[in-house]
Amino acid sequence: MKRDLENLGLAEVRDWVFDLDNTIYPANSSLFPRVAERMTDFIMAHFNLARAEAAEMKTRLFRTYGTTMHGLMKEHNMSPDAFLAYVHEIDLSDVHYDGVLDKSIASLPGRKHIYTNGTIRHAERILEAFGIRQHFEVIFDIVASNHIPKPNPAPYQIFVNQSKLNPKSCLMIEDMARNLEPAAAMGMKTVWLANDHDWAANGKDEAYVHYISADLKSFLAEIDQANHP
Repeated sequence: MKRDLENLGLAEVRDWVFDLDNTIYPANSSLFPRVAERMTDFIMAHFNLARAEAAEMKTRLFRTYGTTMHGLMKEHNMSPDAFLAYVHEIDLSDVHYDGVLDKSIASLPGRKHIYTNGTIRHAERILEAFGIRQHFEVIFDIVASNHIPKPNPAPYQIFVNQSKLNPKSCLMIEDMARNLEPAAAMGMKTVWLANDHDWAANGKDEAYVHYISADLKSFLAEIDQANHP
């Protein structure tokens, strides 16, 4: 287990790059399954499939292409707009202000960014529900990525260029370990938030994962403890 904070060189971090889904909130939350459920609904309606067939198609496309949407674009020449708009309109009525998360993110020095395979609207809804939208200077989404999902390296470079980042002073936090590989190759420090899904753990033992924590709030607490022993 990679649990040595000294490997991250936190004193040099000037930009904090956060994934959104299963990162801002824990992977065991019910939020991303709500998105996945709507993906299945969309595929059922569009292709006139039974639910089990639609769910299998969703999963296959995700595992093959990085996102289900990218698979639909590649295999079915589908425009992404309707899909993205539908699947991200999840119910957030049970998501409330998180004071601990608000305070912990606020305490990080430097700029904070979201880099997500979702949309800006989805990111803003999640961040506003938790009461932390004000901390993030940039939301770089799948549209800004030219609909190319992580871990393809090309949009990472677009993100860095547009946000005027020095990768060597960035730290990236992700729930999918393989998405950290391009970031580390650019010089970023990386943190994987552990979970049991095989697709998320793929690559967790590779050198491009510099630190592992249980979830975002645990990682931020570990930083606080290191700074105030």
